[in-house]
Formats: sequence, structure tokens, C-alpha cells
Amino acid sequence: MAETFKFELVTPERMLLSEDASQVVIPGTEGEFTVLAGHAPVISSLRPGVIAASLGEGRSVRLFVKGGFAEVDQDRLVVLAQRALEIDAVDRAHLTAELKTAESELAAATDDAARLAAHAAVEQLRALAA
Repeated sequence: MAETFKFELVTPERMLLSEDASQVVIPGTEGEFTVLAGHAPVISSLRPGVIAASLGEGRSVRLFVKGGFAEVDQDRLVVLAQRALEIDAVDRAHLTAELKTAESELAAATDDAARLAAHAAVEQLRALAA
């Protein structure tokens, strides 16, 4: 059996996921990176994007995150996400509502960092809706 580590994804509302994982791909602000068991310790901010996790028993999950932070050590990955949606569990209406919210945030952005984050969220949500 492949080595695993504890993967936890937490939003302000609740703990969305707490399971053993063999691999998790994270959308870091400096680019995507893959976390495996025994990973070197790192803390990274997240850009809006998709987390793809390989869980136990051959299961996988894809989650859209709207920014946040990831903390990695040798046997644990904790993602603190501003917002997270399980892609396979979200219906079309919910995805459309999320896209409208992101477009509103893009229109209201007052600085370059906010515009960049909002633009990335809009692009990712449009890709998911397509």
C-alpha cells in the first residue's frame, strides 16, 4: 500500500474534509505543487483553483478553492480555504451563482491583488461550468 498522510481542508464554516491521502495537487500562488507523504515542510498561499486529491481505496476528489493557505509537513497537509466547493457535488445553479459572485467581486476590486485573485476565480469557475 502506498504511503499516506492526513489531508484536512477547513473553511470558515466547517471542516470539509479530513482523510488519509496518497497525493494532493495544490494551486499555490507560485504555481501548482504536489504533496506526497514525507513532503518537506512548507507554507504556501493559494490562488483560486482546483485541488485534486487521491484518497484511500482508489477514491479521488476535486475541490474548487477560492484562495487561502496550505501548511505541509511530513505527515500532514492542512488547507485553510476562504471558500471550497466539491466539484462533483455542486449542481449547475450553484456553480452559476458562484460565478456571478466572483464576477461581482472582480467588478468591485479596487487594487491589483484583488483584481488578480477575482479574475483567477472567474476564469476557474468559467472553466468548471463549461
